[in-house]
Amino acid sequence: MKISVELTLTPLQKEFEPLIIDFIKKLRASELTVLENPLSTQIFGEYDVVMNLLTKEIKNSFELMEAGLLYMKIVKSDRSDYEPNF
Repeated sequence: MKISVELTLTPLQKEFEPLIIDFIKKLRASELTVLENPLSTQIFGEYDVVMNLLTKEIKNSFELMEAGLLYMKIVKSDRSDYEPNF
C-alpha cells in the first residue's frame, strides 16, 4: 500500500537548524521520494518502508534534541505527482 506523509519537525531549543537539516538529509538518503518546501517535508512510498524509516529517524532526532514537536499527516495514496488544477 502506498502512502504520502507530510512532516514538520520543530526542535524547541536555540540550535534547531542542524537537527532539522540532519533529519531531512537522512530522509533524502533513502530510496523513497522526498519533497521539501519551506514549511514541511513530504515522503512517499510503500507503507512499511516509509514507517520503518520514520520510526528510526524520528527516534534518532528526538534523542538529539532537548525537546521538540513533530507534526505528521498520512494519506493512503501516493500524492507525489499532485498538481493543482485551478
